[in-house]
Amino acid sequence: MARNKQIAIILADMLQFYGLDCLLKEYFSPLQISYFPNMQALAEKQPDWFDFYFTDAETFLIHGDYFLPRRNKTIVLVDKVETSGTANNLISTRSSIETMIEQIEQVLLAENTNNVVETNNKDLSGREINVLQQIVRGHTNKEIAEHLNISLNTVLTHRKNITAKLGIKTVSGLTFYAIMNGLISGDEIEL
Repeated sequence: MARNKQIAIILADMLQFYGLDCLLKEYFSPLQISYFPNMQALAEKQPDWFDFYFTDAETFLIHGDYFLPRRNKTIVLVDKVETSGTANNLISTRSSIETMIEQIEQVLLAENTNNVVETNNKDLSGREINVLQQIVRGHTNKEIAEHLNISLNTVLTHRKNITAKLGIKTVSGLTFYAIMNGLISGDEIEL
């Protein structure tokens, strides 16, 4: 008999926890869900025992050293309206219930979550990855052109290609994509 998937929810916001807990129990049972108000509470348990981790963007960024090695098992809740084309492990808390269910289902029911990062990164060329890293670091198009010794038009073309390939239109979405796929660390981002 297969064991139930073990879910850790690390959220300070109790209302978000209860909403996520109800959603998971109603649509994805049987699951074993454990709640942690912070990372210290998770550390007191067996933190590597869980199949999936749900957390918010702030906790993810602060504790990136813990979540990045588990990026294929980490689902980040973001407070953004945009949902179409976001990275697999981002779920907008402003989406419709149907959209959230589909996004969670893609992550929880994926046959082999380890291939997600490799497949996504193959879509971008080396130069597109360089441009993406510069975007995430907060550089303007002109600064990117100067740093990479390419023309402004080339930067704009790369940005257009990145957006088309990933389906992510916002800088915040690109930032999470880059962090989740190990293209940049949280320390390199200007806040």
